[in-house]
This record gives sequence, structure tokens and C-alpha cells, in this order.
Amino acid sequence: MLKKIITVISTFFLIIFISTYYDFFNFNFNEDQLKSVKFIFKFYIIISSICFLLGELRKNYSQIDKVWSLVPIFIVWYFTLSSNFNNRMTIMSILVTIWGLRLTYNFSRRGGYSIYFWKGEEDYRWKEVRKSLTLFKSNFNWSLFNLLFISFYQMGLIFLFSLPILSAWQGSNNPLNIYDYVISFLMLVFIVLETIADQQQYNFQSEKYRKIKNGEKLDGMYRDGFISKGLWSLSRHPNFASEQMIWICFYLFSISATGQLINWSISGCLLLIILFYNSARFSEEISSKKYPKYYNYQKRVPMFIGIKKN
Repeated sequence: MLKKIITVISTFFLIIFISTYYDFFNFNFNEDQLKSVKFIFKFYIIISSICFLLGELRKNYSQIDKVWSLVPIFIVWYFTLSSNFNNRMTIMSILVTIWGLRLTYNFSRRGGYSIYFWKGEEDYRWKEVRKSLTLFKSNFNWSLFNLLFISFYQMGLIFLFSLPILSAWQGSNNPLNIYDYVISFLMLVFIVLETIADQQQYNFQSEKYRKIKNGEKLDGMYRDGFISKGLWSLSRHPNFASEQMIWICFYLFSISATGQLINWSISGCLLLIILFYNSARFSEEISSKKYPKYYNYQKRVPMFIGIKKN
């Protein structure tokens, strides 16, 4: 687990270095754009600090999860408002709002929120992370991890994968074109796929725990302990796969606006892919220990996208 964390953080700094070193990464912001960037950076510092403090005070380290679907909505609409509602940016903001509201609803129904915002269900993986490394038995080391990775790194990632809208603002002189409409359609498709995957998982988990509560016999998938039908028969993490594709599509808007296949705002979706890959691997380590048949499922079905084996 420690190697995964080091890899993610090292990649973060490597991408930031590449983004600032090469000439084809254009940071030439105009006065309004620079003013907006400064405001958003201050917001990043404030919200990351609040999440860190709440995590330490409440010993619930899923504070970032509570705002994961909300902060991007604020960021994109702030930039869109600052641009006087550029057409492309408005479309991007509407799509992010659809994504965010859906994800917020899904997180809420799983117990992620409480009337007291700092409460709510904690992601079970944080306890597993802490148990898996002797390093984190020290309260100081864990608090440092909470500060640097859970709070500031993850919030930084949220800001980075939202920033193609700023790159689109830089290319605002280029009008909407057919590529923007194709990208919009694709992003909506992946939002729908993610919705279906989350609903299938929710239905499965609800029925599984209903059966357990009522003392009913568990058979099929319920005996196995994990879902393996629907989209989950094609991908072990169809929701994760869709989420990554959503933000890749979001980045494509910046290409349509600037004409640059690779621009500075690519760092967010690349880091998100790395985070989801490592997160999926860690989740599967836990699942394979809990469910004996999970290993066969791993051999048969690709993690994200690939060819299903018979």
C-alpha cells in the first residue's frame, strides 16, 4: 500500500513538473482568468484545511468524499460566470452539474451524509489502510497522511480534473463545433452507464443485507457476496471505468477549444486514472480475502475495460 501511495504522489509532482516545463503547455492567462485562478486556489486551501480539521476532530476521514461531487460544480460555474457564460463552458458546467447531483444522491443514500455535515458513514478502506501499514499506527504519522494525502492531495486532484474548463476559457475565441456536441453526447453516455452500475450495486447490496437481516438463505451472487451480473459481468468496476471516461471526455473539451491535443489541463484526468487504478486494486485485495470466489471473478472479468474471458 505504501508503494501505491508513493507512486501516486510522485506521479502528481512529475506531471506538475512536465506541465510547467514544456512550452506547449500554455499558462498565459489574461487578467480575468488569473484573478479567477487565484480565488479558486484560496478556496482550495480553505476547503482542504476544513476537511483536514474535521477529519482529525471527528476521526472520520471521509470528509473529502462528502464534497467530491460538489466542489467541481462550484469550480466550473465560477469560471463560467467569470467568462460571462461562454457557450462551451456553459455546456461543460451543465454536464458537471448533472454528474455531481447524481453522484451526491448516490453517496447520500448510502449513508454518506448526516444532518451534522461532519458525520456520516466513513469509507471502510481508510481503516484497512491504517491497519495494513505499521507506519500508520503512530497517530502523528496518520495525521500527517490525512493532511498531505487524504485532504490536500485528493482535494488538489478534484481541482485539477475540473480545470479543463479553464483551458476551454483560454480557447474561448474558437466557437462551438461538431466535436463539442459529440463530446457532450459521450459524456452523457458515461454518466448514464455510471448511474446504471451504481444502481445495480445498490440493488444488490440492499437485497443481500435484507436477506441476511431476515435470516433467508443466500444463493447465487448473494452466497458469493459480490455482484457479478449486469454491467458487473463485463467489468469488475464499471462505475470506476465510467467515472474515468467522464473526466477524459471533460478534458476533450479543452482540445476542442484550444486545438492542442496535449495541454496543461491533462494532468487532472491522468492522476484520476492512477488514483482509481490503485483504489480498485486495494479494494480487490480486501474483497479477495472476504469472498473465496472473487479470485475466479478477477480471472474472468477485466478490471475496467477489456475482453471478458470465458
